[in-house]
Amino acid sequence: MKQRRIVPIGAVILVIVVVLIFDKVRDGGVAQKRKIVQAPVLSVVMTRAHASTLPIRIPATGNIAPWQEASVGTEVEGLRLTEVRVNVGDAVRQGQVLALFKSDMMAADLAEAQAAVAQAEAQAMEAEVNAQRAKRLDGSGAMSAQQVDEYVVAARTARARLDAAKAVEQRNRLRLAQARVLAPSDGIITSRTATVGAVMPGGQELFRLIKDGRLEWRANVAPSDIARLAPGQVAQISIHGQPSLQGKLRIVAPAIDTQTHHGLVYVDLPPSSTVRAGAFARGFFEVGQSQALTVPQQSVLLRDGFNYVMRLDSNSKVMMTKVSIGRRVGDRIEITGGLKQSEDIVESGLGFLSEGDPVRVVRKEVAANLTVLGSARRAEAVP
Repeated sequence: MKQRRIVPIGAVILVIVVVLIFDKVRDGGVAQKRKIVQAPVLSVVMTRAHASTLPIRIPATGNIAPWQEASVGTEVEGLRLTEVRVNVGDAVRQGQVLALFKSDMMAADLAEAQAAVAQAEAQAMEAEVNAQRAKRLDGSGAMSAQQVDEYVVAARTARARLDAAKAVEQRNRLRLAQARVLAPSDGIITSRTATVGAVMPGGQELFRLIKDGRLEWRANVAPSDIARLAPGQVAQISIHGQPSLQGKLRIVAPAIDTQTHHGLVYVDLPPSSTVRAGAFARGFFEVGQSQALTVPQQSVLLRDGFNYVMRLDSNSKVMMTKVSIGRRVGDRIEITGGLKQSEDIVESGLGFLSEGDPVRVVRKEVAANLTVLGSARRAEAVP
């Protein structure tokens, strides 16, 4: 009977011992797991916003365009083009021959007109001599007054015919000169429609050129900023794939575009062999300075369309705070709302952190040493 009672009691005691051991092991595993979860995920350096003097910049966007364009075309009707001497991109000088038309017929017309002038000159000279003789005989009775007047009128008529012949000669000379298409000014050829062998109608455009190779930036500016712009201000201009350049504001358009609702400004550009007409450019005008609360750009995180900085609670856990930003100058960014100057924020590494992550705060010099040490170890690992 005693043995029968001992067996159940021993089994119960064994079960209790097993349960206690299991609970202890489980509690130890959970505690270790919690300890692992609570370990810092990153070492961070803290910083604070401070007041800085930032330039006041007015942004603008627009296209590069020719300051002036010249259209070079035909002036004579129905001539055949025999030679084209320039192409798109060529730099030309004022008076340079760009193209030639067939001019045989015009040369013949000019020669005929010159012969007619010579004949009219001879006739005018003869009529003038006869008129002078008649005037000397006037009053002598050898010639009537009517005859004298006839000689004088004949001389005047001959001079008129000479003037008409000279006008015809000049017209034919101009037509012959128009067979040579000349550059109206220095510039760069931007388009060419001239084709050898084509018979061109009068007024047809053959070439288009940028006068003097001069370009300008036609930029759109918000209407609220127009009043702060004035001729002579300097613009910093950026074109994709090219070094930035400076321009000078020449004129502010007197009206706002009713379709874009922006003001237009014209900025003169310095001579450049790399800037092309039609290129899109961004830029800004500096119109003054002002005080602003700024932080390093790497301490602001863009997430889900909003800007955040990261602060720490009393347990060194991350708290994300939404902020409003303004101007960016160098490695600093303006904070316009959501942060006070006395508040500490995480300086960098925000992309590796989330809300509630525990971190370890270190001094900046310690963080720099850790970075150098890590770089050295990676360098040693490279065979």
